[in-house]
Amino acid sequence: MMVPRTRPVLLAVILLMSSAHLVKTASEYDPYKILGVSRSASQVEIKRAYKNLVKEWHPDKNKDPGAEDMFIKISKSYEILSNEERRTNFDRYGQMEENQPFGQSQHQGFRSFHHSFYFDESFFHFPRSRDFADSKYLLHHAQYNSDVLPDSHKRPYLIKVTSEWCFACIHIEPVWKEAVQELEPLGVGIGIVDLGYERRLANQLGAHHAPSIIGLVNGRVTFFHQGVIREHLQQFIEDLLPQRLVEKITDNNYMSFLNSWHVENKPSVLLFDQVPVVPLLYKLTAFAFRDYVRFGYVDQGETHNTRLLRQFNVNTYAPTMLLFKEDTEKPADIIQARGMKRQIMDEFVSNNKFLQVPRLVNQQLFDELCPIKQFHRRRKYCVLLITGEDQAFAPGNEAFLDFASANKKEVLRFAYVYQHNQQPLCQALLHNQAARSPQVVILERRSQAGKVLYRSVAGGWNGSEEDEYRLHEQLELLQKDPAFLSSDATLPELNNEMAPIFLIRWMNAAYDYIFQIYDDLLYSNWREMMPILSLIFSALFILFGTVIIQAFSEPGEGKPRKPKPKEPQQTEEDASSRASASSRPPKKDFVEVTELTDITYTSNLVKLRPGHINVVLVLTNASKNALLRKFAKEVFSFSGTQTLHFSFLNADKHCHWMPSLLRSTSEAAQSVDHSDDDEEPSDYTGHVLALNGHKKYFCLFRPVFTGDDPSEASFSSDASFSSGSQRKSRSRSRSRSQSRSRSSSKEDGAGHKRGSSRATSIEVHHKLDRLGLWMERLMEGTLPRLQVLAWPSLDATTNASTES
Repeated sequence: MMVPRTRPVLLAVILLMSSAHLVKTASEYDPYKILGVSRSASQVEIKRAYKNLVKEWHPDKNKDPGAEDMFIKISKSYEILSNEERRTNFDRYGQMEENQPFGQSQHQGFRSFHHSFYFDESFFHFPRSRDFADSKYLLHHAQYNSDVLPDSHKRPYLIKVTSEWCFACIHIEPVWKEAVQELEPLGVGIGIVDLGYERRLANQLGAHHAPSIIGLVNGRVTFFHQGVIREHLQQFIEDLLPQRLVEKITDNNYMSFLNSWHVENKPSVLLFDQVPVVPLLYKLTAFAFRDYVRFGYVDQGETHNTRLLRQFNVNTYAPTMLLFKEDTEKPADIIQARGMKRQIMDEFVSNNKFLQVPRLVNQQLFDELCPIKQFHRRRKYCVLLITGEDQAFAPGNEAFLDFASANKKEVLRFAYVYQHNQQPLCQALLHNQAARSPQVVILERRSQAGKVLYRSVAGGWNGSEEDEYRLHEQLELLQKDPAFLSSDATLPELNNEMAPIFLIRWMNAAYDYIFQIYDDLLYSNWREMMPILSLIFSALFILFGTVIIQAFSEPGEGKPRKPKPKEPQQTEEDASSRASASSRPPKKDFVEVTELTDITYTSNLVKLRPGHINVVLVLTNASKNALLRKFAKEVFSFSGTQTLHFSFLNADKHCHWMPSLLRSTSEAAQSVDHSDDDEEPSDYTGHVLALNGHKKYFCLFRPVFTGDDPSEASFSSDASFSSGSQRKSRSRSRSRSQSRSRSSSKEDGAGHKRGSSRATSIEVHHKLDRLGLWMERLMEGTLPRLQVLAWPSLDATTNASTES
């Protein structure tokens, strides 16, 4: 009877002992002990210990059977201790993964069991989720941003997002290995991101589940959504590359392709092969050197390429590469191999990625062609021809190319620039003097800031034998004595002549953005896309709703407003003060002044909105130009006020409007009758009126010219109606000035018409000297207002019938 009871007890004891053994095994894993550092070690000490241990336990160097496992433990330990968050997590709880909860220390035994299960491969003997071959492809967040992203502009990357205990990841592992073995020798970058350890990098890539396969080209992330087979992955990489990297060449277009070096400023490479489709190897090479060389592909099996094959005597039994520079009849270099490899192609193109005499079109080309001096043995002298792109400069440019081809030396680099395209560079070298003829400058770069030592070749460059002899002699002196370069200068950064215009860059960016949205909508989880779509539709609803509300809430011109009984009086009476308080600086550097005509009269005066004032200048055809300039100058500081409008009235066209307006006002009529004895009532040139069309009142500015001193000129805008003595004195001064001007004009006669016209223009010009002060009082609201019963019409017949 005791046996059945003891069996469960023994089983429980065995399980507890095994669990304790597993916990002990897990607790023995200590990254500090594996790296041999203390718990207070700095990151520098941890990195130094990691490098030493990696060199010691690398499986390629250490033949110990346990070297591979020890190398993995060293890498794991460094992953934990190099990240401050993981290190703190391990010090507190013994955890090693970011995606585990931190506060559950009571379950440490289970977590230790999990880690022991992973590292020791005991207990059911599950295989490791990541073998040693994948460890060299592991990407970290800092490494991705510093190395992989910039390198994606030279080669595409294929990145796999995986995680531990991902059975789908194990399922695609054989296909992934085959694809890596095929694509990596071609030049495709390979990367692996662990979703558990590199959560930050996974979020940056937009990968939220495993397995995921990502393509990276030019910094743009694209997800792979097809079946994971080797052919699909290869086609995925080809689709990531830009279009027309390699141009198809036949007998019809090969000459135009080779002669394009003038415009493209690049050598040309012709690839000959028997395959009708451009191989991926050639496309990847063209993508890596697309900024330096143009690539063309010739299918040797087509019948349209017989003349091309016969002209360059190409062997049809092996892939061939021909590189052309300025000479399109003879290739500058050639390579032929049955097993064309990426390393051979890269070396071939790298040695010939510049023309013999390239044109400096951007700063990057200048830096590579003429590097900065670092050591005495590595110095490079740049022989620069400053010329033009007209046909007249062609003979000299060709002679410079022949001279460069005959003087190939390691320390000499020949180049040319167009003076019109690189004016700042040419001005720095020519001392701000425009070169009428081509000039040759020998320079040596000394610092990254643009400092150079240079010397100009005397006599310019015309391509004659004398010019070639003189240049050759100076180059010989330079190699014997580096101090031959006696001048120094600081060169500005070169203009990028090959940069696309803003519209093209904007279109490319818009295309990438639209394609990314389409890809997300087509393949992404709708549950993840719903917040983004909801935000977009909410913004569109608010935008269109606001536009519709504003469109329907705008009142029409024919519908009068019905203001409240108290608010309109305060609004109308304090319009000037509110305009002054809300005045803004002018948004434009000019004043908009419109003419009052039969068309604009109603909208600018009769139906002017409440609170708005139209400032009108009265002028004639003779005084129009002078008064408008003076008027614009005086009112410019007030043109930023939204309630002020500026117009002018031509008295020669509408001579009856001003008298009709003044006769409609009692005080103004008295003022006009009183001044009839002193001046002509029809001379209203220089008068300015501030018209309030809604309230039907106006303020009047009346100019006064007091003599030769314009500072003594005054105005009688408000005093003419408030003080009789001031009106009389100003009237007398005005009559005296007019009598003086009449007597002087009679004495001068016809022989002094030029001087008389000048005096008249000065008098007209000074009529608006005090307009600025009058405008300030208008904005303060301190000017007297003259009420009118109705605004007179611009039509003389209408005014006459109204008066009768």
